[in-house]
Amino acid sequence: MDAPGKGDKPGGFGTKWSAEFGPLLTLGLQLAISVVAFFFLGLWLDSKLDTAPWLMIVGLLLGVVGGFLSFFRTVTAIGKKEEESKKLKKGSYRED
Repeated sequence: MDAPGKGDKPGGFGTKWSAEFGPLLTLGLQLAISVVAFFFLGLWLDSKLDTAPWLMIVGLLLGVVGGFLSFFRTVTAIGKKEEESKKLKKGSYRED
């Protein structure tokens, strides 16, 4: 990756930087929201179905597993993209 701001338009706010790091900046928030949302969904279902605390625990586990799956998919995709760009850069300087 280039340095943040490198290659941006003069006076721009780093559009290339935000495009490269945007998905990374939201990973923690996505994980937290999925855990909290499924926790409260389970809690609400427990209050409606009188099954406390089982659906809350199931909701919490689903939120954690779903959040981590999303986290690892995003990180893996970004890693693959970075490797491909390194291969392209390495191949472009090659002299035969």
